[in-house]
Amino acid sequence: MPASKPHPATALSLRPDLSDPRLVRSFAFVAGRWQAASDGASFPVRDPATGDILGDVVSLSASDSAAAIDAAQAAFPGWAARLPQERGALLRLWFEAIRANRDDLARIMVLEQGKPLSEALGEIDYAASLVEFYAEEAKRPNIEGVTSHLHGAEMEVWREPAGVAALIAPWNFPAAMLTRKAAAALAAGCTVLAHPSAETPFSALALAELAERAGLPPGVFNVLPGDAATVTGPWIADPRVRVLSFTGSTEVGRRLAAGASATMKSLVMELGGHAPVLVFADADLDRAVAETIKAKFATSGQDCLAANRILVERPLYDAFCARFAEATRALTVGPGLDDPDIGPLMNERAVAKQEAQVADALSRGARLLTGGARLPQGPLFHAPTVLADVPDSAAIFREETFGPVASLAPFDSEAEAITRANATEYGLVAYLHSRDPGRIYRVSRALQFGMVAVNRTQVTGAPIPFGGMKQSGLGREGARLGMEAFTEVKYLCRDYG
Repeated sequence: MPASKPHPATALSLRPDLSDPRLVRSFAFVAGRWQAASDGASFPVRDPATGDILGDVVSLSASDSAAAIDAAQAAFPGWAARLPQERGALLRLWFEAIRANRDDLARIMVLEQGKPLSEALGEIDYAASLVEFYAEEAKRPNIEGVTSHLHGAEMEVWREPAGVAALIAPWNFPAAMLTRKAAAALAAGCTVLAHPSAETPFSALALAELAERAGLPPGVFNVLPGDAATVTGPWIADPRVRVLSFTGSTEVGRRLAAGASATMKSLVMELGGHAPVLVFADADLDRAVAETIKAKFATSGQDCLAANRILVERPLYDAFCARFAEATRALTVGPGLDDPDIGPLMNERAVAKQEAQVADALSRGARLLTGGARLPQGPLFHAPTVLADVPDSAAIFREETFGPVASLAPFDSEAEAITRANATEYGLVAYLHSRDPGRIYRVSRALQFGMVAVNRTQVTGAPIPFGGMKQSGLGREGARLGMEAFTEVKYLCRDYG
């Protein structure tokens, strides 16, 4: 792959007002070098708030991607052989670099992803915390002793680095989802191939710039932008890639898992969500409304944890609908740098999906309490919307929404609420509002979701095992469990004779 050369579009519109314009990178980062595509290909990245082109980023070919596997494989023995403390120290330097460049990283994210500035700042903090967490976990590998069942034998179980890890990150959290995967893999001793979404590559490339400054050795952390199928195809087929970690839709996750089965890769799949909110009549109404607003509209609803089905016990239903609609009308909408409550959606497909789900729900008898249409701020802005009396047959109750449309419906019993909440192929997160300790315990146990939030919205963080059940994925990210997929278990049985 050729070395870096001047490129016709270098994302100049991202550079003004940055403290460090060098964070804006348009090239791939492979084997410790900033590189163009071997065929000269590139693609434009647009600001979803304005539609303006922020700049072009190189688009790597399949042969470029295959060469990156070579680089990561060549770097693996040396990285795996380093003392855990050494790996942790380099991760610590990466963490400090991310924290020192927090404001610039957030601005880059807002311009390419569209989320409100305060949310982008929060994501950078989250991304940094994950690197800090795994810098510490690198020093605590899980080595177990085993009580021998054989005379004269001693036994141990070791966890060893699995090898090259391929990471595919989404556009909705372009920094945090990358560091959650990469920091765990690097702490475990794996080398990394990372593919950022073509809609938000600048955040990942800025993180690569900071990783280079932190001193990560060449080939240990590689970021390869381009067409997803072109870049990741060689990773799926190559047996040297031992781990595949993907965040995205369930449909794509299934295809990747099927392809990876040929080489028996370890898989971590963080896939779709269709989160229910259960609000019981004994809940604190003010708190339930405020928390459900956050659960629905954070990241403009473009979040796998977003509340999709809001079920409210009938005695509280009318009051909840009125208060929730009032709170939704108060949400501000605008470009992310203005720090509104709601920013633009990522693309035209996302806006069209909101329109289709609203129209479908209304045709089935739902009531429109507020919103329901595009906004004049730009082609990718959709009004925060509330639908009431949504039947279970509506598309919005059956499919992930990924936008600022909330759907509400009443229920009459605890058993009904649990049955309807679980009536989905997804099982990522569920939200529960009640002040009855017995009910909280019963319902939390009965909900078929990997995470349950009780009387609150925020549950994520570096120390928790993030992940879901059923079609929402495989494995866990974050916590000590987040390192397990990047290791192989080796059992040693020794006889001293």
